[in-house]
Amino acid sequence: MKKETSKVWHYKNDEEKQIAEHILGLEESALEKWFKGDVSGYAQIWSKRSFTYFDAVVTERVDKFEDMASLFNKVEGNLNAESYEVRDPRVQLGKDMGVLTYQLFAKTNLIDMEYNCIEVFQKEEDGEWYAIHSTWSVIRPIDKDFSVFKEMV
Repeated sequence: MKKETSKVWHYKNDEEKQIAEHILGLEESALEKWFKGDVSGYAQIWSKRSFTYFDAVVTERVDKFEDMASLFNKVEGNLNAESYEVRDPRVQLGKDMGVLTYQLFAKTNLIDMEYNCIEVFQKEEDGEWYAIHSTWSVIRPIDKDFSVFKEMV
């Protein structure tokens, strides 16, 4: 994976910086697995308690983690990318919440991906950080043909 950071974000203190790096690390680990057809990374970081999801090829919001099983079953073992690029990741922090935004570029065996990604993380009762919302939107949707990927989802 290539991570390109063209901007440096400043945090109030080292604790904020460490939290931001931790959240970004969770996402990077999940992506690394995802592009090897392994859904376990996102299954681990997406909240089981409170979760919503939007995707470019899903017509309605998914309102709970359990409803992601269908997508997981379709992706598991089927999606591969030899390389991908995360551009300009940024974590904005609030009290026990963090919003990670970045652009993702990947050439996969199913579709070339160019996404604006948003993951909203929350520190839950167990003290761990989980994504409570995930949005994957196409950077320029008018330029995309989703016919191949649509059959998968």
